[in-house]
Amino acid sequence: MTMIAPGSVSAPQSAAAPSISDAEIDALVARLDLPARIRLLSGASTFRTQPEPAVGLRAMGVSDGPAGVRGEKWDERDTALVLPSATALAAAWDDDLVTELGGLLAAEARRKRIHIMLAPTLNLHRTPAAGRHFECYAEDPLLTGRTAAAYIRGVQAGGVAATAKHYVANDSETDRLTLDARVDERTLHEVYLAPFEAAVQAGVWVVMSAYNRVNGVTMSESPLLAEPLKGSWGFDGVVVSDWGATRSTETAALAPQDLAMPGPHPLWGEPLLAAVREGRVPQAAIDAKVRRILRLAARVGALDGVLPPRPAPAPRDPHGLLRRAVSAGCVLLRNEGGLLPLTPAPAPGPAGAATDSAPGGTAGGLPGADIGGTVDAGAGAGPDTGAGTAGAPRRLARLAVIGPNAASARVQGGGSAGVFPEAVVSPLEGIGEALSGTGTEIVYAEGVNLATRPTPLHPGNSRDPRTGEPGVLVRYLAADGREICAEHRLSGRILEPGDAPELARTAATVEVSALVTPATPGEWRFAVVGLGAVTLHADGEPLIDTYVVAESDDPTYVHVAPSFRTAARKVTPGEPLHLVATRELAPDQGLAVALAADPSRPDEDEAIAEAVACARAADAAVVVVGTTDEIESEGFDRPSLALPGRQDELVAAVTAANPRTVVIVNSGGPVELPWRESAPAVLLCWFPGQEAGHGLADVLFGRAEPGGRLPTTWAAGTRGAPLPATAPDAGVLDYAEGPYLGHRAWRRAGATPAYWFGHGLGYTTWAYESLTVRPEPAADGTGAAGPSGQGAVALVTVRNTGARAGREVVQVYLTTGPDDHDDGSPRLAGYAAVHAAPGEAAVAEVRIEPRAFQRWSPAAGGWVPRPGPYTLHAGPSAARQPLSGPLDL
Repeated sequence: MTMIAPGSVSAPQSAAAPSISDAEIDALVARLDLPARIRLLSGASTFRTQPEPAVGLRAMGVSDGPAGVRGEKWDERDTALVLPSATALAAAWDDDLVTELGGLLAAEARRKRIHIMLAPTLNLHRTPAAGRHFECYAEDPLLTGRTAAAYIRGVQAGGVAATAKHYVANDSETDRLTLDARVDERTLHEVYLAPFEAAVQAGVWVVMSAYNRVNGVTMSESPLLAEPLKGSWGFDGVVVSDWGATRSTETAALAPQDLAMPGPHPLWGEPLLAAVREGRVPQAAIDAKVRRILRLAARVGALDGVLPPRPAPAPRDPHGLLRRAVSAGCVLLRNEGGLLPLTPAPAPGPAGAATDSAPGGTAGGLPGADIGGTVDAGAGAGPDTGAGTAGAPRRLARLAVIGPNAASARVQGGGSAGVFPEAVVSPLEGIGEALSGTGTEIVYAEGVNLATRPTPLHPGNSRDPRTGEPGVLVRYLAADGREICAEHRLSGRILEPGDAPELARTAATVEVSALVTPATPGEWRFAVVGLGAVTLHADGEPLIDTYVVAESDDPTYVHVAPSFRTAARKVTPGEPLHLVATRELAPDQGLAVALAADPSRPDEDEAIAEAVACARAADAAVVVVGTTDEIESEGFDRPSLALPGRQDELVAAVTAANPRTVVIVNSGGPVELPWRESAPAVLLCWFPGQEAGHGLADVLFGRAEPGGRLPTTWAAGTRGAPLPATAPDAGVLDYAEGPYLGHRAWRRAGATPAYWFGHGLGYTTWAYESLTVRPEPAADGTGAAGPSGQGAVALVTVRNTGARAGREVVQVYLTTGPDDHDDGSPRLAGYAAVHAAPGEAAVAEVRIEPRAFQRWSPAAGGWVPRPGPYTLHAGPSAARQPLSGPLDL
């Protein structure tokens, strides 16, 4: 029997405190006059804080996250390592892995001279339609809080500040700048504030106030910044605003809002100085903010004379870590008949004979197709019993790889979190490498096309007309057409100048030009992206000359993905075209511009027929479907959970043609899977990061087990599903569902989703044998209810009943007595993972924190015991807990 480490919320920890005292910080503040103090309270630029040489304060660099460190500039030449999306990290249910990945981000940040990472995102999966779903962890506050704490520990151990965002109830994108989230006090504390409390307990150094209002007050002015954040929680770091979210001078300054970004902020410059001098804002409020900024600078090594802790070393094998993270977050939703893992190696026996694999067998150094997973009754997983592997050939003479995301995996969502990958391994590439030398032939067909926005030029199809180098020429021009500065770029999508930003920002027009040599005949579509006056010429011929009116003032739309205009033109293969696009630059319209080109697309009926023919002629098929950053993005919510385009039709046709079809779902959040009962194997990989192809190949061919479990419940469809709305009504978004999120809402509605929270299969099977529950005394020995009250420990014995070693995520749920706000139905109370060899038993020690047994009382203004009786339930998902035990506290 193997005992694992406890699966509890880790004790607060972060990098050690720098060697500076409060008295020393006070002395530094005293050396600054009032204008200098106020100057520190807003940024020096978009992603940089103000320096102050008088006290040895250096500017701190800030970068968006959470899946990578872009740096201060949007420049495709400055590449970054790309992690799996936040949904994938939470799906791993693995704190240690997430901490390792946080350390990798810290090393990337230090390489790019970044002091503050704007991550993690702690908003909840209130609804799967939320556009930023991929950037958040889970529907459950406990899983979100634990994953966030692990991320924070990893980042800050590397000497870089993590930022818990967006505080609070910023859970959808529609009208996100102005909506008023109406949340009752108890739900707010028990559900939406809970992950932020966990972040503070983990020692987070920065918290970001959100754009939205909560119960009528915009968050940069909210009393929630004082209590509980800086009050009962004891947060001693900096509250930074979301970019542009500080909307007042006096009210925001009187609130515990410390830093207004970006800067210099017009409301926190001279107007704030005047407010202090006239007595409308006390200087003590300003000094408190400055102290926190200086403390943050000391922590990240931006204050002279203060030695920050030595940062933890960077991971030795970052690509190996990213590859391991892919398989750890993959969720095997269905594996009918033990199709996975596929076994390409030749089977023993007569030449040319195909042999079914036997459980536990191996071939060619790869694990055999001994499949299974915990049977999750009611989870919509189908009859995945792992009881046999009939029909699974040892040899794949031919494998069909199909789908638009197979050759070009989507590894991140859209919006401010986007980074420029140093390289991306597609599923097709990863499968090709894994099968190299095995004799298996790979055939590929796209099937459908997903792109709705034009494709920016890239080094593979464009040349700088001035130098002939792959890429494009970007020129910034004065009003009279004079060239102010120019730069060679690798992409036709230019979000901001890279080489001479200050000069470029004086320009009246930005121009992108390139030589493009079409490889295929027909009518191509050329496009220019940008707001205001735009033009596009091909060999001097005008194709576009128009004015584009902004459709939104959302920062993501304006600065990342503004509107585009297209024009069609016939081309001759091999004859270069000189394309020139321009857009005028005007205040409040951003700097983004793009020059794009797309060849004529093949007939989609013919493309689907080709894919079906490939599948029919193969021993097995792998279809990769999913979304794009045009579908899942910051700035807007999804109007539908359906896969875009004709992907559902493609999957249905391929599975009908080849009954040995594996469908890989490449999306950041839930999508509808109407074909899920006809596809024998369904594997969810989320947005898996740059090592996508390698990690997926590891899972497909059994080098790694799919380690993930769902961090959010997946609906079969939106009709009749308990899915809260994302669109506010008259500016108000009512959180009328109260504490019932995700699986709790489905259970309360008496409805059955496609897949329940916590569901996921592995490559072996598990039996839940016994549960022992005991109270755990409070740290002070009193056993009193409240934040320091009694918790519990659940000891869950499970046995690996399959023929292969594996990992099981043991989940413990709590039911309590009902009250007037909550029916006491199961809530996740703790979890831990076990590893065991075939036939071996393991004990998961799951610690249940005291808070699980408490509820927020508005009348008491604090935490009080939940009504009994208390019962703990252990199992593999929210739908199935075969073991239960009472607890007497």
